[in-house]
Amino acid sequence: MSNRLTKIYTRTGDDGTTGLADGSRVAKDALRIEAIGTVDELNSVLGVLLAEEIPELVRACLTDAQHDLFDLGGELSVPGHAIVGEAHVARLEALLEKFNAALPPLKDFILPSGSRAASLAHVGRTVCRRAERRLVALSHQDKIPPFMLQYLNRLSDLLFVLSRALNRHAGRGDVLWQQGKNR
Repeated sequence: MSNRLTKIYTRTGDDGTTGLADGSRVAKDALRIEAIGTVDELNSVLGVLLAEEIPELVRACLTDAQHDLFDLGGELSVPGHAIVGEAHVARLEALLEKFNAALPPLKDFILPSGSRAASLAHVGRTVCRRAERRLVALSHQDKIPPFMLQYLNRLSDLLFVLSRALNRHAGRGDVLWQQGKNR
Protein backbone atom coordinates (compact mmCIF):
# COMPACT_ATOMS: atom_id res chain seq x y z
CA MET A 1 0.00 0.00 0.00
CA SER A 2 1.35 3.41 -0.87
CA ASN A 3 2.01 6.08 1.71
CA ARG A 4 -1.14 8.20 1.54
CA LEU A 5 -0.52 10.44 4.55
CA THR A 6 2.61 12.23 3.44
CA LYS A 7 1.44 15.63 4.63
CA ILE A 8 -0.65 15.95 7.78
CA TYR A 9 -1.76 19.55 7.38
CA THR A 10 -3.24 20.72 4.10
CA ARG A 11 -4.80 24.09 5.01
CA THR A 12 -7.88 23.09 2.99
CA GLY A 13 -9.98 23.08 6.16
CA ASP A 14 -9.03 26.59 7.23
CA ASP A 15 -12.30 27.90 5.79
CA GLY A 16 -14.44 25.71 8.08
CA THR A 17 -15.00 22.91 5.58
CA THR A 18 -13.65 19.39 5.34
CA GLY A 19 -13.40 16.91 2.51
CA LEU A 20 -15.32 13.67 2.26
CA ALA A 21 -13.75 10.62 0.62
CA ASP A 22 -15.88 11.18 -2.49
CA GLY A 23 -14.14 14.55 -3.02
CA SER A 24 -17.03 16.74 -1.90
CA ARG A 25 -16.55 19.41 0.75
CA VAL A 26 -18.93 20.02 3.63
CA ALA A 27 -19.04 22.30 6.67
CA LYS A 28 -17.15 20.94 9.66
CA ASP A 29 -20.33 21.20 11.73
CA ALA A 30 -22.47 19.26 9.23
CA LEU A 31 -24.43 16.33 10.69
CA ARG A 32 -22.33 13.86 8.70
CA ILE A 33 -19.10 15.27 10.15
CA GLU A 34 -20.62 15.27 13.66
CA ALA A 35 -21.42 11.57 13.18
CA ILE A 36 -17.94 10.79 11.83
CA GLY A 37 -16.34 12.68 14.72
CA THR A 38 -18.41 10.91 17.35
CA VAL A 39 -17.61 7.49 15.87
CA ASP A 40 -13.93 8.51 15.94
CA GLU A 41 -14.29 9.62 19.58
CA LEU A 42 -15.86 6.25 20.43
CA ASN A 43 -12.96 4.47 18.76
CA SER A 44 -10.53 6.52 20.87
CA VAL A 45 -12.41 5.67 24.08
CA LEU A 46 -12.12 1.98 23.17
CA GLY A 47 -8.39 2.57 22.66
CA VAL A 48 -8.10 3.91 26.21
CA LEU A 49 -10.02 0.90 27.51
CA LEU A 50 -7.65 -1.38 25.59
CA ALA A 51 -4.73 0.21 27.49
CA GLU A 52 -6.10 -1.43 30.67
CA GLU A 53 -5.38 -4.95 31.90
CA ILE A 54 -8.42 -6.82 30.55
CA PRO A 55 -9.19 -10.43 29.65
CA GLU A 56 -7.98 -11.50 26.22
CA LEU A 57 -11.50 -12.28 24.94
CA VAL A 58 -12.64 -8.75 25.85
CA ARG A 59 -9.51 -7.33 24.22
CA ALA A 60 -10.19 -9.23 21.00
CA CYS A 61 -13.78 -8.10 20.82
CA LEU A 62 -12.87 -4.44 21.46
CA THR A 63 -10.11 -4.58 18.85
CA ASP A 64 -12.58 -6.01 16.34
CA ALA A 65 -15.00 -3.21 17.24
CA GLN A 66 -12.26 -0.62 16.60
CA HIS A 67 -11.77 -2.00 13.10
CA ASP A 68 -15.54 -2.01 12.54
CA LEU A 69 -15.79 1.60 13.72
CA PHE A 70 -13.08 2.63 11.28
CA ASP A 71 -15.10 0.92 8.53
CA LEU A 72 -18.25 2.66 9.73
CA GLY A 73 -16.47 6.03 9.66
CA GLY A 74 -15.33 5.22 6.15
CA GLU A 75 -18.91 4.49 5.16
CA LEU A 76 -19.95 7.86 6.51
CA SER A 77 -17.21 9.61 4.54
CA VAL A 78 -18.44 8.07 1.27
CA PRO A 79 -22.19 8.76 1.13
CA GLY A 80 -24.06 5.75 -0.23
CA HIS A 81 -21.22 3.29 0.45
CA ALA A 82 -21.89 0.32 2.78
CA ILE A 83 -19.32 -1.87 4.55
CA VAL A 84 -20.83 -2.78 7.92
CA GLY A 85 -23.51 -5.38 7.36
CA GLU A 86 -25.73 -8.00 8.91
CA ALA A 87 -22.78 -10.25 9.79
CA HIS A 88 -21.26 -7.47 11.91
CA VAL A 89 -24.50 -7.08 13.86
CA ALA A 90 -24.86 -10.87 14.25
CA ARG A 91 -21.29 -11.10 15.59
CA LEU A 92 -22.09 -8.51 18.28
CA GLU A 93 -25.31 -10.33 19.18
CA ALA A 94 -23.39 -13.60 19.63
CA LEU A 95 -20.86 -11.84 21.87
CA LEU A 96 -23.68 -10.26 23.87
CA GLU A 97 -25.22 -13.68 24.48
CA LYS A 98 -21.87 -15.24 25.40
CA PHE A 99 -20.81 -12.56 27.91
CA ASN A 100 -24.29 -12.04 29.35
CA ALA A 101 -24.75 -15.80 29.96
CA ALA A 102 -21.84 -15.70 32.42
CA LEU A 103 -23.36 -12.84 34.46
CA PRO A 104 -25.97 -12.98 37.21
CA PRO A 105 -29.42 -11.71 36.22
CA LEU A 106 -29.79 -7.97 36.54
CA LYS A 107 -32.68 -6.99 38.80
CA ASP A 108 -31.82 -3.36 39.49
CA PHE A 109 -30.32 -0.41 37.64
CA ILE A 110 -26.58 -0.09 38.07
CA LEU A 111 -24.38 2.96 38.28
CA PRO A 112 -21.63 3.45 35.69
CA SER A 113 -18.93 2.58 38.19
CA GLY A 114 -16.75 -0.14 39.62
CA SER A 115 -13.29 -0.92 38.33
CA ARG A 116 -11.44 1.50 36.09
CA ALA A 117 -11.88 -0.79 33.06
CA ALA A 118 -15.62 -1.22 33.73
CA SER A 119 -16.02 2.54 34.13
CA LEU A 120 -14.23 3.12 30.82
CA ALA A 121 -16.59 0.61 29.17
CA HIS A 122 -19.46 2.72 30.50
CA VAL A 123 -17.88 5.85 29.01
CA GLY A 124 -17.64 3.99 25.71
CA ARG A 125 -21.31 2.99 26.02
CA THR A 126 -22.41 6.60 26.49
CA VAL A 127 -20.29 7.85 23.59
CA CYS A 128 -21.69 5.01 21.48
CA ARG A 129 -25.23 6.13 22.32
CA ARG A 130 -24.30 9.68 21.28
CA ALA A 131 -22.89 8.37 17.99
CA GLU A 132 -26.18 6.55 17.47
CA ARG A 133 -28.13 9.77 18.10
CA ARG A 134 -25.91 11.62 15.60
CA LEU A 135 -26.65 8.93 13.00
CA VAL A 136 -30.38 9.16 13.66
CA ALA A 137 -30.20 12.92 13.12
CA LEU A 138 -28.24 12.37 9.90
CA SER A 139 -30.76 9.76 8.72
CA HIS A 140 -33.48 12.44 8.76
CA GLN A 141 -31.44 14.41 6.23
CA ASP A 142 -29.54 11.78 4.21
CA LYS A 143 -29.92 8.10 3.54
CA ILE A 144 -27.53 6.00 5.59
CA PRO A 145 -26.68 2.31 5.16
CA PRO A 146 -29.20 0.14 7.04
CA PHE A 147 -26.89 -1.69 9.44
CA MET A 148 -25.07 1.35 10.88
CA LEU A 149 -27.72 2.09 13.50
CA GLN A 150 -28.17 -1.56 14.41
CA TYR A 151 -24.42 -1.97 14.82
CA LEU A 152 -24.09 1.00 17.17
CA ASN A 153 -27.16 -0.08 19.13
CA ARG A 154 -25.71 -3.58 19.70
CA LEU A 155 -22.24 -2.20 20.44
CA SER A 156 -23.61 0.04 23.21
CA ASP A 157 -25.41 -2.99 24.67
CA LEU A 158 -22.20 -5.01 24.44
CA LEU A 159 -20.23 -2.28 26.22
CA PHE A 160 -22.80 -2.36 29.04
CA VAL A 161 -22.46 -6.13 29.39
CA LEU A 162 -18.66 -5.88 29.15
CA SER A 163 -18.65 -3.31 31.96
CA ARG A 164 -20.37 -5.88 34.17
CA ALA A 165 -17.97 -8.63 33.04
CA LEU A 166 -14.97 -6.38 33.69
CA ASN A 167 -16.20 -5.66 37.21
CA ARG A 168 -16.46 -9.42 37.83
CA HIS A 169 -12.95 -9.90 36.40
CA ALA A 170 -11.68 -7.28 38.86
CA GLY A 171 -13.41 -9.09 41.73
CA ARG A 172 -16.09 -6.44 42.07
CA GLY A 173 -19.82 -6.56 41.69
CA ASP A 174 -22.25 -4.18 40.04
CA VAL A 175 -22.74 -0.87 41.83
CA LEU A 176 -26.50 -0.74 42.36
CA TRP A 177 -28.50 2.46 42.11
CA GLN A 178 -30.32 3.33 45.32
CA GLN A 179 -33.30 5.48 44.42
CA GLY A 180 -33.71 8.44 46.76
CA LYS A 181 -30.48 7.57 48.60
CA ASN A 182 -29.67 11.19 49.45
CA ARG A 183 -33.08 12.51 50.47
